Amino acid sequence: GGTACVVTGQPFDTAKVKMQTFPNMYKGLVDCFIKTYKQVGFRGFYKGTTPALVANIAENSVLFMCYGFCQQIVRRIVGVDRKTKLSDLQNAAAGSFASAFATLVLCPTELVKCRLQAMHEMQLSGKIIQGHNTVWSVVKGVIQKDGPLGFYRGLSSTLLREVPGYFFFFGGYELSRTFFASGRSKDELGPIPLLLSGGFGGSCLWIAVYPVDCVKSRIQVLSMAGKQAGFMGTFVTVVRTEGVLALYSGLMPTMIRAFVANGALFLAYEYSRKLMMKQIDSY
Repeated sequence: GGTACVVTGQPFDTAKVKMQTFPNMYKGLVDCFIKTYKQVGFRGFYKGTTPALVANIAENSVLFMCYGFCQQIVRRIVGVDRKTKLSDLQNAAAGSFASAFATLVLCPTELVKCRLQAMHEMQLSGKIIQGHNTVWSVVKGVIQKDGPLGFYRGLSSTLLREVPGYFFFFGGYELSRTFFASGRSKDELGPIPLLLSGGFGGSCLWIAVYPVDCVKSRIQVLSMAGKQAGFMGTFVTVVRTEGVLALYSGLMPTMIRAFVANGALFLAYEYSRKLMMKQIDSY
């Protein structure tokens, strides 16, 4: 599921990070795509793909594993049987709890990904003299400068994004599946309803938490140039100096990516899960 998400959405994610961190460099999504292609070629859209793959595979593995456990916790809290189907709201709460665990594996890999994606702009703006072009060089730079804890720059803003965001993510997904099922079992849904449901869930997540993600990207990227203020400090600075709309820079590529990538994520997740369950049942 994580792999499908990255392969389909990486170019839009790269544009999102660039526009969030350096909103004055680009007039819009098309301008960002054209300039990136002219400056660094097609490969520029897939900068940070390796850490993005690691991030998404690790995050979604932990997320969906913990989602199952958190569903059981929710069942205990509301006092129902282990096999009882949860409501869409209860599933949303379970997804929100699960995201807190996923954040611990997501934050370090996402920091490396964001830095690789915005490295060219950091050099152009004069904030750094020489950038790192490989995953290993970025990792080494973080360890040398800040030590292992440096990988958790932006952890509080990542948590602030993930916990409420995944409430809307799983809530939107389950609500959409309920709509398409129309009284049937959700497990009977075909690929198109699953794609649309996943896309809807992803869109709900990003609409709800986009400004938080913008602040997170700033902290993780700009901290390369020196000490960066925390979440509230960065948030206030952006609003005062650039206005509220700066918090929504890169929203268009994010929404396109959210629908496409999360549709692919849930489609791959549901079908791979069914395949694995069949293998288990055959033993």
